[in-house]
Amino acid sequence: MHKFQELVDIIAALRDPETGCPWDAKQSSESLVSNFIEELYEVVEAIEEKDDEALCEELGDLMLHIVFQAQIAREHQAFEIEDVLKAIIDKLVRRHPHVFGDLIIADAEGVKMNWEHIKRVEKTDRESVLDGVPRSMPALIQAHRTQEKAASVGFDWPDLPPVLGKIDEEREELYEALNAGDAEAIQEELGDLLFSIVNLSRKLGIDAEAALKDATRKFYRRFRYVEDQYNKTDIHEASLEELEFHWESAKKQ
Repeated sequence: MHKFQELVDIIAALRDPETGCPWDAKQSSESLVSNFIEELYEVVEAIEEKDDEALCEELGDLMLHIVFQAQIAREHQAFEIEDVLKAIIDKLVRRHPHVFGDLIIADAEGVKMNWEHIKRVEKTDRESVLDGVPRSMPALIQAHRTQEKAASVGFDWPDLPPVLGKIDEEREELYEALNAGDAEAIQEELGDLLFSIVNLSRKLGIDAEAALKDATRKFYRRFRYVEDQYNKTDIHEASLEELEFHWESAKKQ
């Protein structure tokens, strides 16, 4: 806790309008958002790369932003960093009655469903079970969380066959839209197909965002192999057949 308080004090000193840093002093909650998001993604990248040294550093950068936002709120007399800590501590205790109370829950799925139930009781301002998923989330994560919330009240297929059937259904509807040349319908049906694929990934216990990132990285590695077969000029002159030949070679590497 000593180091945490030291960080709090440093941010307060940087924000001092007379003796602090001019850049830090002029920032607002809104002006820091893009940097906040960037730091969050750098944490995610360190986790995905299994780079503990980078993760340690990036968590520090993220912590800086959390304390920075709390300091701005303190200056506006909105809340203190202690209020932030108390709020999350109280929430963790309330939402884990199977740990800090007498409730018995058998498995992780039961914990998740009970968490959502407690959340609905607490969030009295929400009109729908589906409320509370940030619209600024990446689309795949937003779809996954929306489906999870619907599933928490039993709106979910119990097994895979109907999930796979829905993907086939949406794919056929996309083909129909493509054949009709209806651009608006094509976008809608493509979205429905993607949503159904996210549902499959959720049912399989796979993170759709992570799966797509892995596929993108694999594509990157293979395409770099293809590029290595040419210089920077020649690749633009290569035929699709030549590129596909090297692509198949890349897959065998």
